[in-house]
Amino acid sequence: MSTTPFPASVYAARLDRASALAAGAGLDAIIVGPGPDLQYLVGVEGDTIERLTALVLGPGIAPTVVVPRMELAKVRSTAVGELGLAVSDWVDGDDAHALVAGVITAATRVGVSDALPALHVIPLADRLGLRLELATPVLREGRMIKDADEIAELRRAGNAIDAVHRRVPEWLRAGRTEREVAADIAEAIVAEGHRTVEFVIVGSGPNGADPHHEVSDRVIEDGDVVVVDIGGAVPSGYNSDSTRTYVVGTPDPAAAERIAVLERAQQAAVDAVRPGVTAEQVDAAARTVLTEAGLGDAFLHRTGHGIGVSVHEEPYIAPGNDLVLREGMAFSIEPGIYFAGEWGSRIEDIVVVTADGCERLNVAPHGLTAV
Repeated sequence: MSTTPFPASVYAARLDRASALAAGAGLDAIIVGPGPDLQYLVGVEGDTIERLTALVLGPGIAPTVVVPRMELAKVRSTAVGELGLAVSDWVDGDDAHALVAGVITAATRVGVSDALPALHVIPLADRLGLRLELATPVLREGRMIKDADEIAELRRAGNAIDAVHRRVPEWLRAGRTEREVAADIAEAIVAEGHRTVEFVIVGSGPNGADPHHEVSDRVIEDGDVVVVDIGGAVPSGYNSDSTRTYVVGTPDPAAAERIAVLERAQQAAVDAVRPGVTAEQVDAAARTVLTEAGLGDAFLHRTGHGIGVSVHEEPYIAPGNDLVLREGMAFSIEPGIYFAGEWGSRIEDIVVVTADGCERLNVAPHGLTAV
């Protein structure tokens, strides 16, 4: 339910910045429900349930947490308690939505975090007498730019997942099922320093042609190309995410040649990252290499996504996204090629934008790895 990986002063600064950004956007208040934004702002983890937990903040509002009394001790063990934030607790039978509305006075524009469900948004709008709007443009601004401590946690996560990839050849072999291999990988993700396993994809042969295949009982065969995409959260709550492509035995020469092109495309996108370029320009760097090699139609998704307390967050490295990259942004670079009914391949690293380029947080071998 809670994690406080940083000093209370860090969370205080995040709250101040969120209030300032809200004011700059013309919002009188922001209501933040459980999810990545609440974790980022005060270290409170968990998912939204029917009992409302919400942080209310904004210009001229003392940050206040409305929380079920049964969760009060957990919430107070986070930065909420360390900072002495105002807390309004409630029990079943009380009107929690009215408690939130009571913190907000004379408001004309109120934003809500994108993780807050209609179950709570609609009653809150009724209590406030307002049409609520998404606070995402405000909240994402804080989370997109990582500070030195956050980058250190992402680096820690990257090192941990690299260690797992280096061990994949221990488990990946003909005669085993994808599910069996995935179980060994999941155990290693925790053993190598993560507190949770967020996902394990083992896509062998034709299953690798599905970018979001997870695992199945398919028996891995000699000659299979296998996509292994794995990630988890380290104790601070920051995530890893890295993909490598393996081959069991000797690879088909044509497949190996195409995967070598993919490796060049991934490197081209990494090389394109620096402050001042746009997200779509980084995407185009990978896409151009693949298109010129006749593989453009095999690239089915965007080049990357932001990462932090969520596995997927802003910025998205995709066609049409003219967002200008800034120092401190962290995101994946993961072009892939997919051939339905045959095989697929993806290569993924997390990078952090630096003053003159980027730092690559994953350094496990990038090429097709034979096991």
